[in-house]
Amino acid sequence: MSDTDKPSSNPRSVATESAPSAIGPYSQAVVCDSMLWCSGQIGLDPQTMQMVEGGTLAELEQVLANLEAVLRAGGCGFGDVVRTTVFLADLGDFAAVNERYAEAFGESRPARACVQAAALPKGARVEIDCVARIPD
Repeated sequence: MSDTDKPSSNPRSVATESAPSAIGPYSQAVVCDSMLWCSGQIGLDPQTMQMVEGGTLAELEQVLANLEAVLRAGGCGFGDVVRTTVFLADLGDFAAVNERYAEAFGESRPARACVQAAALPKGARVEIDCVARIPD
């Protein structure tokens, strides 16, 4: 990798139309020092900007699709993720969410926190943010 190809230590925003546009004053993700810092993703359909219907697991599928799109836009994939935070509206959904989360991440096992939140944007049931390393 030449010096011109290396990620800059100056933060730069990453955006993709394959994930919902930001619904506030933030970026979908920011690259800084070979790391991709992804904002939280909820179950918004990027085409309609409406929450998907069908409950927590349907939202989780959309969250994972949105997160994957942002990771790809930043030059990463689930295997490059080093840290996630999972926010749940109801910790009672943990087992089901954890099972699908494990499938999505495969053999990769990033560090993780999982917390119950009193409320999430747009009435979401699940939100996930992450930090990933950008491969050389």
